[in-house]
Amino acid sequence: MHRLLALGFALTLVAPVLAEDSRPAPPTVLPEGPALTEAVRAADAALFALFFTGCDPDRLRSMVTADLEFYHDKGGLVATSGAQFVADYAKGCEAKKAPDAWRSRRELIPATLHVDPVPGFGAMETGEHFFYERKGDGPEKRVGRASFAMVWKLEDGAWKLHRVLSLGHKAAE
Repeated sequence: MHRLLALGFALTLVAPVLAEDSRPAPPTVLPEGPALTEAVRAADAALFALFFTGCDPDRLRSMVTADLEFYHDKGGLVATSGAQFVADYAKGCEAKKAPDAWRSRRELIPATLHVDPVPGFGAMETGEHFFYERKGDGPEKRVGRASFAMVWKLEDGAWKLHRVLSLGHKAAE
């Protein structure tokens, strides 16, 4: 009988500890107002700088969610996972190393940037951007303009790209 009581007492001490392990993580706390906009703008700038002018697949992998989805009005469903997106990027990285390769750059049009919170998750970002190209070390030329809508997830203190809609692509004005 004493063993049964001791076991029951031990379980009452251990049960709360076990329950803590199965509790959901606390909700994501987002920056507010201008701080949210600045956090998303910084994540956006870092992602696009790396994507267009850098070559670091491991770093890019840390900037996207595993279940990333990317939709493009000209290219279709571009990516259905972060792994696929990073793998495609890595292939492009190698091509950029050639001295006469085409190089691209993206420039956010600051006045078009809009950020809204997604409570407990992250943020939605919309805006427009210009694209520039150059061949090798040749002169850069503005070649296009497009709109975008992106969902960012705040995960373990880092902003990660989760969903992308890239649309309204047109020639530069």
